[in-house]
Amino acid sequence: MGKTQMNQRPPGRRITPQRAHFRRLAESAEIGTVTRGQLAILVQSLPCIGLINGTESHLLMALINTAQADTFDTSGRPIVFKSNQQLAFEIGRSAGRVSRLLSRLFDAGLITMQDSGNYKRYPVRNGEGEITDGCGIDLRILIVRYNELDELVRKARAEKKATDAAARRYRGALRNARQALAIGAEHSARIVRLIEGRIERVRDIVESAGKTSSRLLRRVTALLEWFAERLMRLPRRPEEALEARKLTCPHAENDIHKQTTTPYLLVDSSPEPRSADAEQLNSLKAGSASKWAFEESLRRRRSELKRPPRLPQAIVALQDVVRAVPALKTYGLTPTNWADLARAVPLMCRFAGISEDARRRAVELMGEQQAAVAVAVTLEKYDRQDVRSPGGYLRALTDRAAAGELHLARSIFGLAARNSLEVTH
Repeated sequence: MGKTQMNQRPPGRRITPQRAHFRRLAESAEIGTVTRGQLAILVQSLPCIGLINGTESHLLMALINTAQADTFDTSGRPIVFKSNQQLAFEIGRSAGRVSRLLSRLFDAGLITMQDSGNYKRYPVRNGEGEITDGCGIDLRILIVRYNELDELVRKARAEKKATDAAARRYRGALRNARQALAIGAEHSARIVRLIEGRIERVRDIVESAGKTSSRLLRRVTALLEWFAERLMRLPRRPEEALEARKLTCPHAENDIHKQTTTPYLLVDSSPEPRSADAEQLNSLKAGSASKWAFEESLRRRRSELKRPPRLPQAIVALQDVVRAVPALKTYGLTPTNWADLARAVPLMCRFAGISEDARRRAVELMGEQQAAVAVAVTLEKYDRQDVRSPGGYLRALTDRAAAGELHLARSIFGLAARNSLEVTH
């Protein structure tokens, strides 16, 4: 005779460390602090935070309605002993589907379960007939997590309300900006075309993002309103004028910087005294507004470049970067420190159409701060239509940084001087 095969039925539902933690948490519940009606209202709202779906909420609602109201009192014990077949009949699903739904609710920390060896659910009562323990579906975890889940639901509703209001204002700002394009005849065709391209770029970013937060919608709305005000030649707002005054050098006379020192910051000073009327070392190279401050073309071959000895990079202040790159303010980016500028790099890359690979390579070879300055310079030149391929331009800057031939300070000072000349004229 052959060997008798024993039926290898699993002893019960699989227990993981997370499920064991939820069981211990359920044992600390203070019965009587939350009513069954409060739990019913909470369970109906849980799908809005994405914790469970509608079917799981329906099953959890059936479990709460099955438990008696007095089981949520001080001396009660809210445990459900219905079988999967009965629950399947009540919610219109199969028994196997109910079993899988119960496992998902267990993993989400909304119920705890104790299975018996024969998969039966039954209570254990004391001599007075009160339930002291049992194998079934325990709802005490909902009492423990009621405040936490209720706060999540409130935040989700507040965010939904704020997002809807921001979306309505965004759609109105987009419509007003497009209407302002039609009446912006006083501007040149180039400026109108440039602003129209920016408006459509902002719209594409919002639509491609899918689910957009209220914070992003508010920033985009402010940007579109600024575009419309610029097209209609409205006066600047007081806060914008105040911000501009903060960026102005307080020690400059007539907003023109006077060069009083040698332009070569890294050259050792000569011990010989020089008079105040002495000629500069090279008048073409003196001052930040000279042609030498502008970065040369990046399309030359590396063999044609003269390779000077590698010197440490000149330090550039954040105020200089903001003054040299007005595109930051155009796109609603107002960094107050270097960390803000580094966090804005992915958004600047999206505005300019720079790939993720180019951005990551720039950060690896330059560092976060220098890469942020390089991306800001690329965005400004792309916004001015000086660069047709922002990704290729950033890669060229990265190659120069790897070879020790990149001087971002010159680009920053050159762009700042160019902007000041345009404002003056």
